[in-house]
Amino acid sequence: MHKKVRWLMLLSAYDLRRSFRRNDTRSVRASGRSRQEGSFAAKRLAVLIMRYVRIRAFARGKMVLGSTCHALSVCVAVAILAGCGGGGGTLLSPSLTGLTAERMRPGVVYKSLYSFDGKDGGAPYAGLLNVNGTLYGTTYAGGANCRSFGGCGTVFSITPSGKEALLYSFDAKGKDGGAPYAGLLNVNGTLYGTTYAGGVNCESSSFATGCGTVFKITPSGKEALLYSFKGGYKDGETPHADLINVNGTLHGTTVYGGANCTSSGACGTVFSITPSGKEALLYSFDGKDGEYPYAGLINVKGKLYGTTYRGGANGYGTVFSITPSGKGRVLHSFGSGDGVGPYAGLLNVNGTLYGTTYHGGTHGSGTVFSITTSGKETVLYSFKGGSGDGASPAAGLLNVNGTLYGTTSNGGSGSCLLSSYALGCGTVFSITTSGKETVLHSFKGGTGDGRYPEAGLINVNGTLYGTTSSGGANRDGTVFNISP
Repeated sequence: MHKKVRWLMLLSAYDLRRSFRRNDTRSVRASGRSRQEGSFAAKRLAVLIMRYVRIRAFARGKMVLGSTCHALSVCVAVAILAGCGGGGGTLLSPSLTGLTAERMRPGVVYKSLYSFDGKDGGAPYAGLLNVNGTLYGTTYAGGANCRSFGGCGTVFSITPSGKEALLYSFDAKGKDGGAPYAGLLNVNGTLYGTTYAGGVNCESSSFATGCGTVFKITPSGKEALLYSFKGGYKDGETPHADLINVNGTLHGTTVYGGANCTSSGACGTVFSITPSGKEALLYSFDGKDGEYPYAGLINVKGKLYGTTYRGGANGYGTVFSITPSGKGRVLHSFGSGDGVGPYAGLLNVNGTLYGTTYHGGTHGSGTVFSITTSGKETVLYSFKGGSGDGASPAAGLLNVNGTLYGTTSNGGSGSCLLSSYALGCGTVFSITTSGKETVLHSFKGGTGDGRYPEAGLINVNGTLYGTTSSGGANRDGTVFNISP
């Protein structure tokens, strides 16, 4: 291996190290924990390891086939948590196998619009933003800079017909960020976003590549750094989600950093920042009220609402509210049966909030839920996984005329992953607010279609647009549209 630590390998290895250090291995080692939580831990570690393997291959100019990558990932995850071949059965939920009846709505039109090639971007984990008919987005990898590391990420534009333009390549040097997981926010014609790494003045000893940044960029590609997170206990570290605009001030979350959780490292923060770059730490999670807020915030009547991936009363994640002045409250702590690990943010539909969990539910493959602003939660749907349904929704939901639309990062009839686990390449689905779900598209992967969508959808004149983090002609991810 090259002596210099590869950029994206370092990022994914960092996520793995965080996972091992914190809660993901705790689930099967603690006494009295359920088999479902063991399944959750194995699948989460498998996803992290799979990302590491794919990024390592990408950095070397190669690609790992999904089945090979997943076989290795699952074996390593199971070996870490329970031991490969060590009796006691599989840690992965048996409900993920044997489902073959696909429920797809007739008349759905799907099209893969664009395939990234690495040089113009790779691994678009974020969704798209519509600005006057042109779509804007980010890629976590690829671009003109950091080529020996697989690229530090990009900002791009694309027309609804599929004409793409590279606007900016991050270089993660000096005052620039790198590896943007999040999408963009439009404020008066200027786009704002975050990068997971890069920047200056990072006080965290565990992340040598920087603690992440907030940046702005014009639609023509002129970029400027607004803020570099410092990490440690006085500031946030590694922002993962989109920003929101509340009366001219931007608000967001960081996965790590903050004043609390001193025994196991910082649990994440909520912050505000002005368009000129003045940042304020509003809230630090302490574990009991949640930890690791991967998702962004929504504003409902002046109060902010969001989710945390772990923490809370049961350790499975929370829904929380916070005032603009920083007073936080836990609305709901997930308890395995109603979902585990909400990775995505919330959607407000007439005062009721809707969201997804990455794991948990009846079949262990994730859920769609609703919750009132006072904290009354209801499971609307439990994903079944396998070839007939989606699994592991990493993104939030979109409301189109009272029907909700979303993506799952696994599941469906595509055969990207190891067939014995039947995790699939991901899906696009619709669901009513009463819980009736329909698979609209199963991603096939390979060179003809994308795979592993981790972002939500946007609506442009009745056509839905989204991204896949991998797959496509060059296997570096795609932009697609679907007309339901």
